[in-house]
Amino acid sequence: MDEAELTERVRALRANGSSPKEIAHALGVPRARVVPVVRQLAAQDETPIGDREVAGCWVSPGWQEGLTFEPRPDWPAGTSAEGTTGLVGVLVARALRRHRVSACGFLVDVYCLGVKNVIPAREMDQQALPMFVDAFFENFATGPLQVPLELAQHLVFGAVEYARGLGFPPHEEFAAAAGHLGSWTGPSPIGFGKDGVPVYVPGPHDDPDAAYRTLENAVGPGNFEFVARATG
Repeated sequence: MDEAELTERVRALRANGSSPKEIAHALGVPRARVVPVVRQLAAQDETPIGDREVAGCWVSPGWQEGLTFEPRPDWPAGTSAEGTTGLVGVLVARALRRHRVSACGFLVDVYCLGVKNVIPAREMDQQALPMFVDAFFENFATGPLQVPLELAQHLVFGAVEYARGLGFPPHEEFAAAAGHLGSWTGPSPIGFGKDGVPVYVPGPHDDPDAAYRTLENAVGPGNFEFVARATG
């Protein structure tokens, strides 16, 4: 089998979701010969992730708690959790080649800090996606809501814009992950903060004193809520 024929047969098998090991077995050639071809084909496919078909988009239930916006029929709300702290999970999956997807998650503080954490893009078989979705949302009270991409964009990019206005940058991996959300034209129609007021809830790795000073400088004393970190 010459290189041209190998490339075309690898392309066809890869499109069906076969791994390099499976392709090598099917073609009866060493895996070491298949891997460079797979890499070459991947390099040739330069379609930006944000232009690929959306394979699924989910948010945690009760995402709307404390936010202000005009209700939309295609924006499901779900049940609000008691004692919500404004943390919203957002997960977006994009189609790759046949039977393969790439999923990326965001933990968003819609009351103050914007994107607090990122689950970097992970490629997987499409059949594994439901399990990945369940694992991502396992710490929320109930299962996630499937939503249009537009809502995910407005939640994530809007919260980042809001937080930056308060002086808080997004998580360091946000820029690399944002492509999964696609292009966005702001501003977001969602009003962030809890009923319009910034509410800071410290995480285990946050610096509350620095955050307090940042909020004072941004909105002035008395114009935000500050939840003290539990001690003992």
